[in-house]
Amino acid sequence: MADAEQLTRSRGFEALARFGLVARGVVYAIIGLLALLVALDAGGRATDQRGALATIAHRPFGTALLVVTAIGLAGYALWRLSRALLGHGPEQQDSAADRVAALASGIAYSILCVTAVGIVAGGGGSGGGPKSTTGGVLGWSGGTWLVGAAGVVLIGVAGYQAYKGLGRRFLDDAKTGEMSAHVERAYTALGVFGHVARAVVFALIGYGLIHAAVSYDPNKAIGLDGALRQLGRAAYGPWLLGLVAVGLIGFAAYSIADARYRKV
Repeated sequence: MADAEQLTRSRGFEALARFGLVARGVVYAIIGLLALLVALDAGGRATDQRGALATIAHRPFGTALLVVTAIGLAGYALWRLSRALLGHGPEQQDSAADRVAALASGIAYSILCVTAVGIVAGGGGSGGGPKSTTGGVLGWSGGTWLVGAAGVVLIGVAGYQAYKGLGRRFLDDAKTGEMSAHVERAYTALGVFGHVARAVVFALIGYGLIHAAVSYDPNKAIGLDGALRQLGRAAYGPWLLGLVAVGLIGFAAYSIADARYRKV
């Protein structure tokens, strides 16, 4: 534990954590931009985090860019897992809820990092989509309850994201004293808009899982890409999808700004 404390207080670890925030922003920027193209009927295709990584891989110098992104995602995951383990960083103490959120985030971004490595290695990433995963879990003893519980948890995450955004609680994690008034206003606007957009997406995914559990139909389960497509098919769908897409781009910009101002 003492070694972990020493590691998290090193300049190298701080730099890796901040680079991870940039990598997270890049992934959300790609998701948001592709969703915006769908909303504008400009030939885009809604995608999830894995699809965003594949998009990077298909660009010029894509393999090198994806390797750099994977390193950033690894840094972000390691930072979040360290906060879950220690309950604090050099600049901030964490509550029990913060530690649980850090653990979930650390695991999710560890998986995303592994996916990026799999794409670089030519394996296309690991794991199946939400339908195949949900279908497998539904077949377990008590699987319906597990899928339903996962949906409820995601609805709770959506509520927390909305609370964090609308209540501006994310400012508690930022070095606002180092911001000018203009920067703080822009940072706050991006944070509010971005967190609310994420809340909408998490709520849709959670609803899809609950619906799959109730109907015992894995086809009702959706991931991030499915949630965005579902928005596009709703009444005023292109407008709603465009608004959420811009929000996700805003969250990307907020995440990149967070690399400078986050208390790590």
